[in-house]
Amino acid sequence: MLSLTLNPQGASQVSTVMAAFGSLLAAARPKQWIKNLLLYLAVFFTANEVWYPGDLGETASVVGKATLAVLIFSMLSGAMYILNDVVDAERDRRHPKKRLRPIASGRLSIPTARYAAALLTAVGLAGAFALGQPFGWISAVYVLMMLAYSLALKQIVMIDVAVISAGFVLRAAAGAAAIDAPISNWLYLCAGLGALFIALCKRRGEIETAGAGAPDQRSTLAMYTPALLDRLIIGAAMAAAAAYALYTLTAPNLPSNNAMLLTVPLVLIGLGRYAYLVKVRRMGESPEDMLTSDVPLAASVFAWLAMTAAILIALRGQT
Repeated sequence: MLSLTLNPQGASQVSTVMAAFGSLLAAARPKQWIKNLLLYLAVFFTANEVWYPGDLGETASVVGKATLAVLIFSMLSGAMYILNDVVDAERDRRHPKKRLRPIASGRLSIPTARYAAALLTAVGLAGAFALGQPFGWISAVYVLMMLAYSLALKQIVMIDVAVISAGFVLRAAAGAAAIDAPISNWLYLCAGLGALFIALCKRRGEIETAGAGAPDQRSTLAMYTPALLDRLIIGAAMAAAAAYALYTLTAPNLPSNNAMLLTVPLVLIGLGRYAYLVKVRRMGESPEDMLTSDVPLAASVFAWLAMTAAILIALRGQT
């Protein structure tokens, strides 16, 4: 019988490699990749035009392309998060939570982080163009925009949250490009306004958490005020709700009997619950934690998904 053993030096090297990989994965912020599920919107809302539940081969092909697109965007967004943490390392060290991030804490060296981010970006963009030129160009625009955000744009009031919002719109557009599906411009508007609402809530949460030290952690926080952000959040929420209601009434690929209007209350409940968590529970700094930890918010999202799917399936073809 053969037995394989590692000498102490070999075991130490393996442990070092595993620790570095774990730190690199943490720096890429896997929790944030939930945003990339937005790429599935095109699959969800174009069932009548692009794929058919009765054609399993076509369905598998479309869902497979969308899933590959999600994986590619997760790779690219992970690379952008790593580069952002490289740029923000000094500021992050003054934040009560961000100081524990791999780069800020020193667990992951800056040269290693830069190399890994460059490699992930190169592989991700190569995969994006292999999936299709439209998807590839949208992915490239996303990378350039997020680089500009990390280096300069996040220091400009309102431009910072506008870029975050644009990132969500690009995700929705990338999902449509990946499966070669047209989707309503109203849906892009809904995605952008919804993302703007979340980004403003995040700034509100950052001010609450940081207190007097907010400007040291993000320069724009010195120029935002809680009162201003509260007004902007209300405006973004109202605009997002109105845009979604108009989308349900005007989008050409939705049932002509306006049954999708039934989902509007669920959107209002979700927006209201989110605002409550930000204002009362002070959870706005971590949107991904809110969705995974707050049962009522998650329930409103899943209820919306279920009702929308039921309407689209039950009334398939009635456009």
